Amino acid sequence: MSHVSGAARAPYSLEPVAFQFPALAAMCGRAALGGARETAMACFVVGRLVSDACEKGTFLTPEQRKMRVAGVRHWLGAATLPGPVRSALVRLAEATGTDQKTAIQAALDSVMTVTANQLEQAARLELQELAQVIAE
Repeated sequence: MSHVSGAARAPYSLEPVAFQFPALAAMCGRAALGGARETAMACFVVGRLVSDACEKGTFLTPEQRKMRVAGVRHWLGAATLPGPVRSALVRLAEATGTDQKTAIQAALDSVMTVTANQLEQAARLELQELAQVIAE
């Protein structure tokens, strides 16, 4: 019998699902409309794109990557974001369309810089952890 959060689980139960970027998602739910909420939501969406593109064992074809980048670029165009945040996130999304981890890392560093004063500490930490995964 395994233990999750101190509670015993039945041997036939499913493993708990690990939710990616819980602090960014929580910030999206707590923040008022606009401003920080839009930034957190955009970081969440692009962070998922980066994670899927860079995670070991993920087998996205180049065509799938291009389609996802186009969708995210379109979504970012409709979001109410400050100019520097939007451009940094678009660069990061576009970098995931390639296999160049250094370009992705540089674009993620830029996103972390322009969003540093808008995101909560836990959300910033999740982006830093994503950067560490990319660096591996």
